[in-house]
Amino acid sequence: PPRPFQQLQPTLSKVSAELVNMAAVMRCATMRPVVLGHQAFRAAAPLVPRRASVQRQQLRRSLAARSAAKNRDYSSEERGGKDTQEYRLFFKDQSGQDISPWHDIPLQNKDGLYNFVCEIPKETSAKMEVATDEERTPIKQDIKKGNLRFYPYNINWNYGLLPQTWEDPAHKNEDAGGVFGDNDPVDVVEIGSRQLEQGGVYPVKPLGVYAMIDDGELDWKIIAIAADDPKAASLNDVEDVEREMPGELEKIRVWFRDYKKPDGKPENSYGYNDECLNREFTLGVIKETHEFYNRLKSGRRDNSEELSLS
Repeated sequence: PPRPFQQLQPTLSKVSAELVNMAAVMRCATMRPVVLGHQAFRAAAPLVPRRASVQRQQLRRSLAARSAAKNRDYSSEERGGKDTQEYRLFFKDQSGQDISPWHDIPLQNKDGLYNFVCEIPKETSAKMEVATDEERTPIKQDIKKGNLRFYPYNINWNYGLLPQTWEDPAHKNEDAGGVFGDNDPVDVVEIGSRQLEQGGVYPVKPLGVYAMIDDGELDWKIIAIAADDPKAASLNDVEDVEREMPGELEKIRVWFRDYKKPDGKPENSYGYNDECLNREFTLGVIKETHEFYNRLKSGRRDNSEELSLS
């Protein structure tokens, strides 16, 4: 004889949950919605286990973690052979016109986030950089003694720059030991979980900064995280990084201190007692170097370094 509905409800709930899991698997495999009609089961058995809802949330987070939200206002185009001295990565706006990643991308967005231009994706070793002395300042591979330059080992973070910033080589920083700027845009070490795209432009949250001293020049290293990274919501300052990613700041400090040693060069050093300075200090560094940039770009500061300003 037919069983009462109350006895069927646990079975229906289990079947409904299994169908939800099947739908998740099929969505992951095809990357498009799948409708399996489990709403009918929900109507018959409204007490679907909470576990299925949690699993769907976990799936959404997993899929979101696979790709970072790149700024779609900009694209890039490779010119010249890969792994050659002629290779260049040019940037374009939405109309397809060449632009400069240094000059034509704003430092900050309306939502308060900052734009990060990725020059070197994490877990790669080619030392790529914006060519500040070439028209439209494309990304190229650094050259030393006639050879393409590589780090001695992969860099463990995404690396690049903040547009419209400049470390003025005529400005002496007494607090960092009396050193002068290194004549480059400010560097960014992005500590998120994903490998970002070379030439991609990503909104980031600045968290801290190291005052690295390289060959006697001040070379700020901004610590930041992509705004849509799974950890971004819990990271707002240096102490948050220490709590959520223990040891990560020390890894960064040691990596940039030691990366030249395999080539027989001395260690880099740091100002401010080797400390990673907090977000408030970091925003002050960004503001100051943005002002240095504006003076250079406007002509109020002589372009004695013969940098490309277009």
